[in-house]
Amino acid sequence: MKVNKFFIGGAFIFAAIILLIATSTQANAEYFMTVDELNAEGAAAVNKSVRLSGAVLGDTIQYDASTLTLTFEIAHVPGDNAEIEAQGGLAMVLHEAVSDPSRARVKVVYEGVMPDLLRNEAQAIMTGTLGEDGVFHAEELLLKCPTKYEEAVPEQAASN
Repeated sequence: MKVNKFFIGGAFIFAAIILLIATSTQANAEYFMTVDELNAEGAAAVNKSVRLSGAVLGDTIQYDASTLTLTFEIAHVPGDNAEIEAQGGLAMVLHEAVSDPSRARVKVVYEGVMPDLLRNEAQAIMTGTLGEDGVFHAEELLLKCPTKYEEAVPEQAASN
């Protein structure tokens, strides 16, 4: 009889822990989207916390140092790594995205220090929300500049 009490009590504790983990994960989850997916969501995406990725269009970068306001546009890039590799790798995909005026684009606003890696053809990965005006308001901004690292690899290999 004592074994059953311990088993039932343990099962309740285990179930409570699983419930806490599940609700915490769902509350903090951010869905990763591409520009095309964000545009397809339309009004349903407004004010929803998401992670968004795209290729930075260098000629759209504007920075106001007095207000620390950064604005730029990103173009759609695929979200699937296999598709990126099939199209020639990340550097090629970013270049094609920036060069194609028919690609879907989103304007981004970020308040903070302008990152050093922000340049044309960089991959921007942002966390934020889409405003009703169609502008993505980034709270976090991460950048990848694959050409910078690809150029450094031969030099590193030669020096070893």
